[in-house]
Amino acid sequence: MSELTFDGLRAAVGGGAVALRSLTTLQPAGGSGDKVFPPTYAVAQSAEHRYAVEERVVGDEVKTTVLLDSVASQANRAEMALLEGWESHALGFPVPFVDFTVDDELSDLGRLTVLEAPHRIADAIFRDSLLDSTLFRLSDVGRAITNASPLDATALFRYSPTALLFGVWDSTGPKGGLGSKFQRAYVSEIVGLDARIGKKVGSRIDPLQIGRGAAVAFEHADAERHWTLDESEAAREKGEPKTKGDGKPSEINHGNVTPFIDSLSGGVTITSAIQTTVISLAALRRLRFAGHDRSTETAARVAVAALGVAAIAYQHEMDYDLRSRCLLVPEHPPRIELVGRDGSAPEVVAIDRSSAAGILDAAAERAADSGIGWESDEIRLVPAPKLVELIKRSRQVSALEQPSE
Repeated sequence: MSELTFDGLRAAVGGGAVALRSLTTLQPAGGSGDKVFPPTYAVAQSAEHRYAVEERVVGDEVKTTVLLDSVASQANRAEMALLEGWESHALGFPVPFVDFTVDDELSDLGRLTVLEAPHRIADAIFRDSLLDSTLFRLSDVGRAITNASPLDATALFRYSPTALLFGVWDSTGPKGGLGSKFQRAYVSEIVGLDARIGKKVGSRIDPLQIGRGAAVAFEHADAERHWTLDESEAAREKGEPKTKGDGKPSEINHGNVTPFIDSLSGGVTITSAIQTTVISLAALRRLRFAGHDRSTETAARVAVAALGVAAIAYQHEMDYDLRSRCLLVPEHPPRIELVGRDGSAPEVVAIDRSSAAGILDAAAERAADSGIGWESDEIRLVPAPKLVELIKRSRQVSALEQPSE
């Protein structure tokens, strides 16, 4: 199998392929027959379980599948993979960020990048921060991004190209719901095949052997002391001592927990899992860059596609530890299929971190030579005073609120 090259990617983006596709077969790290735990969802009280299970046609068969990682979750993981490459200086591309370390009380937030913000460069965190002492939306960079659209994506490409890969809707900007929408070109998900819903059990043996009827536990008037058995020390509600829940020792985390069976979220067994990642070159070809010729527009699209290729390679080597008790292991190295328009068998090429980084460097250089390069200076914002004050007030309120136990 040959490796993907910059020339090969450029030919594909230029019209030689309609999509790049990566199919990765995965198995539970515990081996055949080991359970994995999918994400759980709110369901009706009568539901048999809390998983996203559906029938899908896989090859020539209809299989019962379970969603192990959604499109949105996979996009976030791909962004974290690119962030890891950017922070290690292995990948070079613009990553605007808000630096919260400028305030000692907020230094624990560190810096928040467009790869971490929920709405990427259009997030309210960026809107409410300052670039060179100016509110981001009122800065030259912010105005250019606000005015960007699929008919002229030049500014977004220059300052935040990952938004063109993963999609963004500028709904928090001055245009509100009429803000520009860029569809996601990178789509990925992981599903388990031949899913069989299981059960899990739980219990707790209290080494102190505190019985259910030992005493009534009250909520303490001093929140930091949590609970008390003395009514005179109890918090009051309408003049009466307030119990912790029903007052049983279990409400204060003492006592035994009777063994139980959980059928709603008891995990699943699968024969295998498939990660399907598609980078739509058709979507990238719809992006226009006003004032630039066809060759320059292609160079910009290739650079965005190269970011997607890097995301595939880097995510593969960050492993597939999706959540507690859902660690998957790939059966083969990453590979990419160049999917043509004519239905013929796709060309399959290999990719790894090193080659992906080389392709991205070449693509960025070609775009710059064509006159549509990425911003090379650091795009560092700081939170506006009003955002700092909002966070601090929120923290003060949270410190006063004691969650019930």
